[in-house]
Amino acid sequence: MFRVYTSQKQDECFQTLLKTTVIIPALNEAGNIRQLVSEVRAIAPVDVIVVDNGSTDATAEEAKTAGAHVIREPRRGYGYACAAGVAAVNDSDVVVFMDGDCSFSPSDLPSLLAPIFENRADMVLGSRARGTIARGSMPSHQRFGNWLVARLMNRLYGLSITDLGPYRAIRKSLLNELDMQEMTYGWPTEMIVKAARRGARIIEVPVSYHNRRFGKSKVSGTVRGTILATWFILGVTFRYAWKSRG
Repeated sequence: MFRVYTSQKQDECFQTLLKTTVIIPALNEAGNIRQLVSEVRAIAPVDVIVVDNGSTDATAEEAKTAGAHVIREPRRGYGYACAAGVAAVNDSDVVVFMDGDCSFSPSDLPSLLAPIFENRADMVLGSRARGTIARGSMPSHQRFGNWLVARLMNRLYGLSITDLGPYRAIRKSLLNELDMQEMTYGWPTEMIVKAARRGARIIEVPVSYHNRRFGKSKVSGTVRGTILATWFILGVTFRYAWKSRG
């Protein structure tokens, strides 16, 4: 289904084809962000942008030490942080979004990028359902919410996805066309449904999912947070489906 690039082949792929920027929204991820940025930069010659979304700890300092370009977005919200990161991208062909808590592995980055580099996809979603999920890393309420919304998206937009994970890669040219508007939990969902409506080639690749190394999740760590996120995500899913029919 996809090829994992390693050693010389991986280096040739990154150097001769498409320039890539990895955007990492981060809120109070000290203890995680330095190692994450270092691992990303060790895996591939990509630019790394860390968006400090109002941290009160040493997130920004750790990210800079590891070699990331750090920008600040004081308005709280996942979408605000992602949008700020996109605005700071300089001349990249592909943008990757990745959480800052070390729950996703940088070692999966080549697999995520390969379908775009091989011109088989315009957007690639990292699927935890198709990959491996460490015990205790994904609560049952989060799994159910993901399953529910993925099934709805498949029915409404003719997709075949299993996960709404935030670890994803997209062509910058396509992202520019989507006119992203959702500045909170709905950002990743909006990206998928708008790309689907444009007929973009969307595929999944398996990725691994791990327990965060430090701190507590701002969303999946509580039932309330998961319910609130699911509510926003469902609203976006239905809203754009109705627009497409209008």
